[in-house]
Amino acid sequence: MTFSIVGRSGAALGVAVASKFLAVGAMVPAAEAGVGAVATQAAANLRYRPQGRALLRTGLPPADVVAGLVATDREHAHRQLGVVGTEGPGATYTGAECLDWAGGTAGDGYAIQGNILTGPEVVEAMAAAWLASPELPLDRRLVAALAAGDTAGGDRRGRQSAALYVVAPGAGYGGGSDTACDLRVDDHPDPVGELRRLLDAHELLFGTADPDTLLDLSGELAEEVRSLVGARGYASLDTWAGVENLEGRLVPGKIDPVVLAHLRDGGPSREA
Repeated sequence: MTFSIVGRSGAALGVAVASKFLAVGAMVPAAEAGVGAVATQAAANLRYRPQGRALLRTGLPPADVVAGLVATDREHAHRQLGVVGTEGPGATYTGAECLDWAGGTAGDGYAIQGNILTGPEVVEAMAAAWLASPELPLDRRLVAALAAGDTAGGDRRGRQSAALYVVAPGAGYGGGSDTACDLRVDDHPDPVGELRRLLDAHELLFGTADPDTLLDLSGELAEEVRSLVGARGYASLDTWAGVENLEGRLVPGKIDPVVLAHLRDGGPSREA
């Protein structure tokens, strides 16, 4: 009842998934920085998530991880699984008893799988989108592939939930964890579209400034920023940015155009 992609780009690893199933993000994806990522679906075996990561930590390639997991699972005919490691090709498995249409494909750094789909065109569209977008950051690339599968037909029962989970060393908030992105749409008529909207919001609030676009916070621009911040009832840009959850984009002596645009657009004042 699900279609997913497990992927790798540089040091980042992640999973994107959608389904006619409540809160699919609570069931399918798992990833560990420096280790690999796993998606378990169909009659999902949640033990595959810790067990798969444990096997990847030993250095086994994804194909051998998949083989090891299904070999010890008496219900493997009802399982579907995707695994990617820190190098080499990913691996996918579809049990013989998964409901039609069910199947998958894998290649260097990715594995795609789905069951109860409108047809193989879903997996084919996802693979094409993944291969066509190597320049994108992993979160965007995974969601682009997921959206392509959704447009191609997706889950033949309809839409309900979607999720994105991405890890990379030190990529979490403030560098305090490896979780770069953990977004879930649990129940929505257009879950993939909503996931894209959440990813845009995540990039605004938790992204970092592009050094090549930073503007010098001096002269007329500095005066404009002071005036706008003051008009919203704050004594400093730092305080305003903290309230707006934009503190991660602050750079001493500079201003991120994303922050400047948000400041110019208005937003709630302290009094509001």
